[in-house]
Amino acid sequence: MSRITITTLQAMKNRGEKIACLTAYDSSFAALLDDAGIEILLVGDSLGMVIQGQDTTLPVTLDEMIYHSRCVASGSRRALLMVDMPFMADADPQQALLNAGRLMKEGGAQMVKLEGGALQVETVGCLAGHGIPVCAHLGLLPQSVHKLGGYKVQGRDAETARQIRDDALALEQAGADMLLLECVPAALGTAISRSVSIPVIGIGAGPDCDAQVLVLYDMLGITPGKRPRFSHDFVSDYEAGSSDIASAVRRYIEAVKSGTFPAEQHCF
Repeated sequence: MSRITITTLQAMKNRGEKIACLTAYDSSFAALLDDAGIEILLVGDSLGMVIQGQDTTLPVTLDEMIYHSRCVASGSRRALLMVDMPFMADADPQQALLNAGRLMKEGGAQMVKLEGGALQVETVGCLAGHGIPVCAHLGLLPQSVHKLGGYKVQGRDAETARQIRDDALALEQAGADMLLLECVPAALGTAISRSVSIPVIGIGAGPDCDAQVLVLYDMLGITPGKRPRFSHDFVSDYEAGSSDIASAVRRYIEAVKSGTFPAEQHCF
């Protein structure tokens, strides 16, 4: 099958067809997810927590992101490969341009994702102007966990919800090709998905986003400790059938496509 591109994903949004995304960190899982029909593989800096055992994503380096991106790229033939810009890799537009270039040239990334709102408008414009596809990340920003005082739902009050929505529009105008909303009320996820023309990926942002993403290990039920409310263990979902990993991934894709995931219990 032909490679999925940002044009493919835009057409899916325009048709109202849901998009399925999962994180991946190595070639073997990349191939499995690709074969199952995942449209977007995200090499997330979440690898700091689920691969390295760190408390946050902050220690992850650019070289580590390049390494894992290269591994995933070697196993993927169809899905679009999106890669996180790690903490402080995009502190200014020129630094972001050089580092995004490395992720694409050395890591095989086809899109980069960066966290932040209005302060990232100039950076997004710089990357877009140089032909680098960008996904802008709003809502809960894991790289700002210490500033936020923990992993908390964002946009609960009218003022912060308005700011997130304004940031979404500004980032789209600056040239972002996609948005990712993390841990915001479902109503805000709906409003933003309907306000922008580009695809919106949700993680804890309600069922009306154009796409859904989960951390692979959360979806497989193997992340140590408490699973996030917005996640679901598709391996242990025995009522749906076989509990092997490939079947669980297919169930996840089917649930996203049908709109049955996320359900009310996964939303804020």
